[in-house]
Amino acid sequence: MAIPDFQSIMLPLLRCLEDGQSKNNAEITNCLNEYFKLSETEIQQLLPSGRQRIFGNRVAWAKTHLKQAGLVDSPQRGVYRITDRGRVLLREAPELLTIRDLFRYPEFRAFRGEKEKAGVGEAVVNGGDAITPQEYIDLGFEKMMQEVSGELVENIRRSSAYFFEKLVVDLLLAMGYGDSRTDAGALTGKSADEGIDGIINEDKLGLDVIYVQAKKWENPVGRPEIQKFAGALLGKKAKKGIFITTSCFTREAADFVRSIDAKIILIDGKRLTELMVDYNVGVSVVQRYEIKKVDSDYFSDEQ
Repeated sequence: MAIPDFQSIMLPLLRCLEDGQSKNNAEITNCLNEYFKLSETEIQQLLPSGRQRIFGNRVAWAKTHLKQAGLVDSPQRGVYRITDRGRVLLREAPELLTIRDLFRYPEFRAFRGEKEKAGVGEAVVNGGDAITPQEYIDLGFEKMMQEVSGELVENIRRSSAYFFEKLVVDLLLAMGYGDSRTDAGALTGKSADEGIDGIINEDKLGLDVIYVQAKKWENPVGRPEIQKFAGALLGKKAKKGIFITTSCFTREAADFVRSIDAKIILIDGKRLTELMVDYNVGVSVVQRYEIKKVDSDYFSDEQ
């Protein structure tokens, strides 16, 4: 089944606590895993940021909403139990529990008050999957990054072959390959070595080198081009190579790379722009946000 939204998790979570026993996060998560019968792949699926699991994030927000409504409390960090109010609600035998249902409790109305004034609460209540605030942030960030990546690709495609080669050197330097532009080498595309555009010194003494091929193409790069590059590496008795293109690679090209001894990294247009964003090549930071949460350790002495 699909990963449930956090509103769909609230009632099953409350039922997991129905026996009145205090349960820690792991026990609650195991109970919900059994209820929803999620596959291991679904349980491990990450938010767009890649820093948190979707299901775990939604369980956390379900706990937050139940706690703000006074249906559960937390006697200690990471431990939850049902309250008398929660038991009363379960005796009503509801088929579903949503944010709209929680507005019957004054504490929850106060919790949501400011968001409702801003129109955010209503958007969440009526949102199709009722995704969590963290998911809104991650999805918004992902959308902005997709737009930035699209703009980067268009700018690269409009640039000259020489500029693209310079961009590749800038990126590899930013990633820590080579100590300077001189050490990194120049990707001029005029190398006398067939199939090789440039050489990157992986260390200051040049004891280990990486050979580079950079292609500003629109058509997919196929196996013949990769074979040519692999042959050039073999001629240099080299074991490492990077093949970068603005387009993509065919399946045959990717399969060939996996079948040979030489370590060749394929970087397509999508991965190229992701690396440029990660290492601030061709982009600049316009605004930063900090996401904060309560430091439970700070309050531990009071519990």
